[in-house]
Amino acid sequence: MRIVDLSKPIRYNETDPWFMKVKIRHKPHRKAKWLIRLLGLPFRLFPKHFEGWADDTIQKMGVHATTHMDAPWHYSPTCGGARSKTIDEIPLDWCYGPGVVIDMKHKADFELITVEDIEQFLQQEKIDLLPGMIVLIKTGRDKFNGTKAFPYIGPGMSPAATSWLIDKGIKVMGIDSWGWDVPLPYQIKKAKETSNSELFWQAHLVGRDKEYCHMEQLVNLDALPYSGFTVAAFPLKIVGASAGPARVVALFA
Repeated sequence: MRIVDLSKPIRYNETDPWFMKVKIRHKPHRKAKWLIRLLGLPFRLFPKHFEGWADDTIQKMGVHATTHMDAPWHYSPTCGGARSKTIDEIPLDWCYGPGVVIDMKHKADFELITVEDIEQFLQQEKIDLLPGMIVLIKTGRDKFNGTKAFPYIGPGMSPAATSWLIDKGIKVMGIDSWGWDVPLPYQIKKAKETSNSELFWQAHLVGRDKEYCHMEQLVNLDALPYSGFTVAAFPLKIVGASAGPARVVALFA
């Protein structure tokens, strides 16, 4: 079996904006020796050549800071009139299924990905979407992941295209840019320019009426064919959370 990792490394990166900063404290092996001594084990009874154990503490990491899956709770407290699911409540069978890559690398920064874009691609590649598939939108912007530019560039999914995928039975979808919508600073800019409150977070807000999850900050979609693989995308089971960091992989038989 071949496995392709679609998740970015979790580490401190100086160029990340404040809302994406991750801080991890790495504790060396030697510190554990003193902890064991304080717990009552004399040094003379330590195993030979024992150097202690390494340990690490995540001191700061937002659930949306790295490759992650957003839960319906992220979009709205309710979905279709019922309480939205938090990330620990997502059914596991949503998170494993046949994968499809939809290539949208030709779309310009700030451009919306439409239903017509997706339909045209699927027809061209002779791919049929089936319920339970996991759809991955490839923009190519993962090459900027880890740079200051990353949150400020890329196309975004339209609300109509998001809704269309959900209606096809797609419960989990993902993208390799910073967010599912067009970049947040661009949304704010256009909303202020037009005084139109309906321009903000349009694709996310589809989740107020239709239940689904999307993943953001995927990487390595260029390493995948358009179909013929399985996706495993299991988020951390953080009780009550709006999202969970996820190790997302593509599996080939």
